[in-house]
Amino acid sequence: MELFLLGMVIVLAGGFAFLNGFHDVSNSVATAVRTRALTPSIAVLLVAVFNLIGALFGTGVALLFTGDALRVPSGRVGLGILISGLLGALCWGLFTWYRGKPSSSTHALIGGLIGSGGASALIGGESIADSEQVFLLQIALPLLLSPLVAYLLAYLAVFPAIWLLRYSPPRKVNSGSRMAQSVLAGVFALGHGLQDGQRTMVVVVLALVASGVATGTDVPLWVQIFAAVLLATGSLFGGWRITHTLAHRLVHVDPLRGMAAQGVSSAMLFVGSISLSMPLSSTHTMTSAILGAGANQRFPTVRGREVVKVLIVWFSTAVVTAFIGAILFLAMSPLL
Repeated sequence: MELFLLGMVIVLAGGFAFLNGFHDVSNSVATAVRTRALTPSIAVLLVAVFNLIGALFGTGVALLFTGDALRVPSGRVGLGILISGLLGALCWGLFTWYRGKPSSSTHALIGGLIGSGGASALIGGESIADSEQVFLLQIALPLLLSPLVAYLLAYLAVFPAIWLLRYSPPRKVNSGSRMAQSVLAGVFALGHGLQDGQRTMVVVVLALVASGVATGTDVPLWVQIFAAVLLATGSLFGGWRITHTLAHRLVHVDPLRGMAAQGVSSAMLFVGSISLSMPLSSTHTMTSAILGAGANQRFPTVRGREVVKVLIVWFSTAVVTAFIGAILFLAMSPLL
């Protein structure tokens, strides 16, 4: 039975990685496609390749989750918690894709695991064990603060960019900005692979430990390859509903401001993954950077009603997935 549950976790984790790439490819290509820096087909291919490379590049964030911040009970209960949490995250990801709303796969996964773990504790079983201080300071706080930081940095980044290019003709500015966006689209995709590819690795490693197949928290090479390939494959299919929202519905951005948004969000993902080993939501980071750069114009361009809808989705993500995870675990509990 445990081997069957382990297989289910691995299959669902693969589905989560695929949906993550499918859902989040919009973050990498939205501004580049909107400003015609890249064609949609070239942009998606570029993102898929760099997502693959990024997911194979490091495991620092995954080791933070599996080592200090998050542990699941051993045996069937732990595997049931992972299955329920993954299903909750998958349901929310499909719903937000269908509605064309950018949402964080990381928030969805954490919410689903907390909900299913809480349901386990509610019926007298074991719950998710974690270090509260590590979880708060190195996981929850960065995920919550990163949108605000991205918005402010992108807003401020427009000023030096305009000053440096103040004597250049508009055609030259737009051409140079588009070239920079083409490069930054790949850089952001690399950062996305570094960050989001490790979410799948976390779940698989936790499942291996819970089932007794593995004893350590190191990430095996096959798990890295598994997550990287499915993340890149999902990116190839492209979630264009969300791309339309980011590129057209929220704010109008020109090539220079698109370049500023991509530069800020790419830098944040790299610093969070490599230097600080902290998880950051690529969706929240890029969306906030686009809003910040787009807001720094002489005329109002931000569509407030659409922004409010996106914020409602963001605040609902962890709550909804926690509820779904809890319900699914309670339904599964007689079998565990």
